[in-house]
Amino acid sequence: MFTGIVECKGRVVEFNQFDNTESGGSGASLTIAAAKDMLNDCHLGDSIAINGTCLTVTEFSTDEFKVGLAPETMGRTNLCQLKPGDFVNLERALAAGHRFGGHFVQGHIDTTAEIIEITPDANSIWYKLKVADQKLMPYIIPKGFIALDGTSLTVCDVNDDESWFTIMMIAYTQTHVVMPTKKVGDLVNIEVDMLGKYVEKVTTAILEGTGGNSNDGRRSYIEKVVQRVLERKALQ
Repeated sequence: MFTGIVECKGRVVEFNQFDNTESGGSGASLTIAAAKDMLNDCHLGDSIAINGTCLTVTEFSTDEFKVGLAPETMGRTNLCQLKPGDFVNLERALAAGHRFGGHFVQGHIDTTAEIIEITPDANSIWYKLKVADQKLMPYIIPKGFIALDGTSLTVCDVNDDESWFTIMMIAYTQTHVVMPTKKVGDLVNIEVDMLGKYVEKVTTAILEGTGGNSNDGRRSYIEKVVQRVLERKALQ
């Protein structure tokens, strides 16, 4: 679990499509440097989010660490586009007892979004992004949470029909994350608010009558509520 509060910006050392070393696992791997401040309490197997993607540390030194990339990760995120010298957002998994500054971020990327507009506004910047998977738009709401490359941000405007939304980034955030280094056309990792997914699943199950074990499970929740109201009315 993460919070979307980026701890530091790391630098890509190597993206290896086929790493046959023991720490590479005969698959794709990514090596990140400039991470000294995050590795003082690191252990093999720990989770670190790179651009919002929860990944497992397979090798580390005082300044660098390596993670493996599964095919699912490669296909769903922007990590496979990284090249040596690129900067990435880094965050360690949340430790118990620490202040929770952002929102609940799993590090499980839903899709990518393309930056389609960048507009300065005083010392802030507006970003307009088009979501690759339109099915995710119901989870993106004005003033709701969203994680962009692992950064917890507030949604401003939403257009469900055209699958875009906007965020505004303040000056402080600009200096601590990689977003300002991106340009129109670049892809950003997106994780929508997971609480919205859980609420939808639970309420859908209730309304469709699929979430319980009653004998009349085929009847929807609404039908049963209406029936109870009619029965009470008949007794009055």
